[in-house]
Amino acid sequence: MTQYAVLIYSPAPADPMDLTPDYIALLDRYPAQVAELGGQIVTGFALQPSTTATAVRGDLVTDGPFIEAKEVVAGFFVLEAPDLDTAVRIAKLNPATIHGGVEVRPLFEPPAE
Repeated sequence: MTQYAVLIYSPAPADPMDLTPDYIALLDRYPAQVAELGGQIVTGFALQPSTTATAVRGDLVTDGPFIEAKEVVAGFFVLEAPDLDTAVRIAKLNPATIHGGVEVRPLFEPPAE
C-alpha cells in the first residue's frame, strides 16, 4: 500500500495537554475508523506547542514558529492506504478537522534505478 503523511493543523499554540476528554474520545475511535476504510496508521507523533519552536533561516535562529499563524502543525502520522481517495476519506474523519485541518501528502519514493 502507498504511504501518506497526514499533517495535523490545530489552532495555535496547539498544546496537546489542552485536549478535552471529548476530543480524546474521538481520537481513541479513529484507528478503528481507519481500519474500516482499509487503512493503517504506521506511526504518529504529537508535537510540543508552537511556543516551543525554534526557527532557522540560514544563519538566523529565532524563538517561536517559522511564521506567525492562526493554525500550526500540531502533529503528524504516517498512513498506509490503498490510494489517495481512501487516504482523503480517512483524513476527513480525523478529529482535527473539527477546529483545524489536515493535509494529506504521499511520501516520496525514489525512482527505481
